[in-house]
Amino acid sequence: MPVRLVGTRELPRDEWLRYRQQGIGGSDAGAICGVNRFRSPFSVYMEKTAETPPEIEDNERMRQGRDLEDYCARRFSEATGLKVHRTNFLYRHQDHDFMLADLDRVIVGENAGLECKTTSAWNADKWKSADTIPESYILQCFHYMEVMRFDYMYIACLILGSDFVYYRIDRDDALIRSLITVEKDFWENNVLARVIPDPDGSKAYDDALASYFDAKKESVIPLIGFDADLARRKELTAMISRMETEKKTIDQKLKLYLNENEVAENEKYRVSWKLSEVTGVRRFTVKEAA
Repeated sequence: MPVRLVGTRELPRDEWLRYRQQGIGGSDAGAICGVNRFRSPFSVYMEKTAETPPEIEDNERMRQGRDLEDYCARRFSEATGLKVHRTNFLYRHQDHDFMLADLDRVIVGENAGLECKTTSAWNADKWKSADTIPESYILQCFHYMEVMRFDYMYIACLILGSDFVYYRIDRDDALIRSLITVEKDFWENNVLARVIPDPDGSKAYDDALASYFDAKKESVIPLIGFDADLARRKELTAMISRMETEKKTIDQKLKLYLNENEVAENEKYRVSWKLSEVTGVRRFTVKEAA
């Protein structure tokens, strides 16, 4: 059985943030595994090792997600006939104390939980089936299944102004064992050992570096051991430039072909160049046919 670490109903936000530093939560799992485009392993490392718990970035998108969580849960109950309730606790795994869970809802009468999401209509294609859900959310559900010993999880998504969908994700013990291995390695060999995770080439890692190392020393240090890397970087820069030019040339050929039409398609591809009602500019996209 999971361990109740602390009640969250009356817990001040700064204390909640400090408890989050005591382990890996469900929303951290995808970042640690490298499948979250907004956060990197380095981002999680910074949050867990900071002397003062960093305030989680807040914006309108996140505010709407929190405010609409109740509505999403109600829609799920209406669609399924299942009752859900809050737990108001932060949980810890009974064996792996680095694994934490702060659930949106628990299903009444079933050994399962519910994760609520909100997204824009632009992301509707990511929710057309259980197989297209972002990997980061899938790993979040598996993380919660393990901490809580659930048999399965439901994930529901409110697609603003467009749709409401939900899916059941069944437990996969082989995948969960792999997830535990990755999380354990990260917690012991990075967080506890205070070793920064290796670079992964992601924008999220770049952003984390920029906020972690705030240049304060007006000094010059020797550049040692990077000649081969820098030579390769020069080659890649030239290669990327050539590839970008080639890609833009293909895009321009397609736009010429479309002319004043919005869409061209065949059995393999769908090309669109539609006018955005928001920006007033034609938005060009190329997708493989479903």
